[in-house]
Amino acid sequence: MEITAAPGELESFNPATGERLGSVPLTSPDQVQAVVDEVAEVQPFWAQLPLADRAAYMRRAAQAIIDDLEGLATLLTREQGKPIDESYVMELVPTIDALHWIADNGPAILADERVPMRQPYLLQKRAWIRWEPLGVVAVIAPWNYPWSIPLGEVAIALMCGNGVVLKPAPLTPLIGQRIQAVLERAGVPEGLVRCIHGGGDVGQALVESSVAKVFFTGSVAVGRRVAAACAERLKGSVLELGGKDAQIVLADVDIENAVSGCAWGGFANAGQTCSGIERVYVMREVADRFLDGLVARAKALRVGDPLRPDVEIGPMASERQFELVRELVDDAVSSGAKRLCGGPVDVPGMSGRFFAPTVLTDVTHDMRIMREEVFGPVVPVMPVDSEEEAIALANDSRFGLGASVWTLDRGKGERIAARLEAGMVWINDHMFSHGAVQTSWGGVKESGLGRAHGKLGFRECVSPKQMTWDPSRTRNFWWHPYDDSLRRALRESATLLYGRDTQKLGALRRGAGPLARLAARTLRRPRP
Repeated sequence: MEITAAPGELESFNPATGERLGSVPLTSPDQVQAVVDEVAEVQPFWAQLPLADRAAYMRRAAQAIIDDLEGLATLLTREQGKPIDESYVMELVPTIDALHWIADNGPAILADERVPMRQPYLLQKRAWIRWEPLGVVAVIAPWNYPWSIPLGEVAIALMCGNGVVLKPAPLTPLIGQRIQAVLERAGVPEGLVRCIHGGGDVGQALVESSVAKVFFTGSVAVGRRVAAACAERLKGSVLELGGKDAQIVLADVDIENAVSGCAWGGFANAGQTCSGIERVYVMREVADRFLDGLVARAKALRVGDPLRPDVEIGPMASERQFELVRELVDDAVSSGAKRLCGGPVDVPGMSGRFFAPTVLTDVTHDMRIMREEVFGPVVPVMPVDSEEEAIALANDSRFGLGASVWTLDRGKGERIAARLEAGMVWINDHMFSHGAVQTSWGGVKESGLGRAHGKLGFRECVSPKQMTWDPSRTRNFWWHPYDDSLRRALRESATLLYGRDTQKLGALRRGAGPLARLAARTLRRPRP
């Protein structure tokens, strides 16, 4: 019997089988501000909790994930389509670790930060920065990593004392809703984290609401609109907008390691990863060995039911995504590229759209496949004649999320990494650091603004308040009334403190009298 969605519901379907998994209530755009207001009522109580108490809730949330680990992994695989092993290794287990790192390190990161006041005329004062919560922040999540991306951002925002309105992607609403459920099961006050569901109109309403900041992961086109709407309202945004990550393979590389890294970096999650390897520039002297190894590895990867433990490649998340990948591959082949393996494939018993790991060669840099984000299991490989050529080609992109350099020479790897226009560069690895929450995550150019994770991610979730204290034992010398001795004392003091050594003795002779009168003034109380 066909099941149809009730009015006001958003349905979720298994991309491998087409099976209906369930539904969540839709939020209408005109309901969004009310949700934000309700979270804002709870947030001040949460913000007043000591940092140690907030940290305890993060640890409880980690335990709540552990207690339902198998159920969450199964739901994640069924709803998003990634292989079950990847649900564990790329999403769930890293967030357990992240919650503990946030709990262990958050109190120190958020502690008041002393600002030294070493100028002689300010020695009696004390200054520090207090990190205050923003209030309510919005997290607009993607469908490709619907658990790990939003949960990391939500957890840091909570640790900083904020409330959160989370909008999961329409393709993955059930796993997004479970984020709220896990946190509430951990004892986080009900209403502090709220999920809303819907399409772009709901996301737009959230951006335009009174939230203090927006964390958005998605396309460049939508990210521009988010940034513009936030700027118009004088609030911040953190944008992760995708990438076109390059892998540079040097001649001295461990070929087997580089091939294995490329296969994982390019084909994990069926290539549906913002920082996946989408371009390879390999030194010509090792190009044939690299290509032979990569093609063999790609052909060995098993495509099929992602719930099976021996499957490495699941379905594309949607028909639309499948067609976008096929279009880009077909365009490359029609423009002269050679497909060495891969492409659309049928899986017996599965109605979803599958794309086998694909390796392309004979590509040129004017092809769309080398310039547009593929977001599928496709790796184009270009042999190059020099490291300089590889760097230039890697930087010839409007994206700048991540990149990797593969070499046994660490010094050379670091020098090349320093010249790559990317927010993150890995040497002999790729994209793993999203699972290490202590490292920052984000890009440059059209890959976005701001950073998630790490200390920098914490700073995105707080407002710095400059605080100072003066013991009131003296008056400031720059206060009224003004007279000639103030000007003369300041002129000679500038030379004494910051001038050339040959000038200081003269300045001391000229300024001794004015400086003495200035010192005496600081000890007198002002007349009423």
